[in-house]
Amino acid sequence: MTGFGLSSFIDKKSEIYIEIKGVNHKFLETTIKPNDLNNELEEYIRKLVSKKIVRGRVDIRIKTKTVSSTNYSIDSKLLKKFKKTLENGLKFKGDIHFRDIKDVPGIFKLEADKDVNNNLIKKVFNDAIKEFLTSRNIEGKKIKEVLLKKLKQIKSANTKIKKQNISNLKKRSKLYKAKALDLMENLDEGRLEQEIAILALKHDVNEEIDRIFFHLESLQKELNKKLCSGKKIDFILQELFREANTLSVKLDDPNLKNNAIDMKLFIEEMREQTQNVE
Repeated sequence: MTGFGLSSFIDKKSEIYIEIKGVNHKFLETTIKPNDLNNELEEYIRKLVSKKIVRGRVDIRIKTKTVSSTNYSIDSKLLKKFKKTLENGLKFKGDIHFRDIKDVPGIFKLEADKDVNNNLIKKVFNDAIKEFLTSRNIEGKKIKEVLLKKLKQIKSANTKIKKQNISNLKKRSKLYKAKALDLMENLDEGRLEQEIAILALKHDVNEEIDRIFFHLESLQKELNKKLCSGKKIDFILQELFREANTLSVKLDDPNLKNNAIDMKLFIEEMREQTQNVE
């Protein structure tokens, strides 16, 4: 499911910016940039993401700026060794100045210490993920409205098929019987009735209609849950599409067939939307 969260903190000593973006994905995949965070902080972020989010590709960008403190030091032992080397090798007896040692490796040291407050980064991240989850919830509500609308359309199409199916079966049986009697006047009528019933049952879609209503009811219950499962919705829609496909194959009446094809279209549109649902 897509989402976006942004949080920042600025004071005299540091600046922290955290941005979280989420896109659709079947599984949970988290990337953190930069990837040189200390282990404790990275583990905290990943655990919190896996606790709050079930699936999706989550990209986290962290930018920090801190006031660095610079420390200078001189290695006295190495300096003495350097001076003794000059005295022994070059017979140097004068004073040693800064310009003499500044380029000698190891004697003059400069260390910049960047103090990153992990607790502060955690706090900013918590604010960012809170905003991220809020944006996902807003999108989730919109998706739910779309799915419920499609569900009603499928129910309507299935109801039309159910109402017309009984009369359609009777018409088909009469048609088969009339054609058969016209061709075979001497055929046993009891046997003829059996054959007609078998032919008619090949086009009977009552079982598929009932299964579609069952799956629609299951889908309605799942969507009405406070925390519904995207994977379960996917599974129900797969079963729903299978029944609608069988229905469209069995039906030969053009109007009823169009209703079944519409149902397949609605289901496909719902399946696209459920890519966004956890």
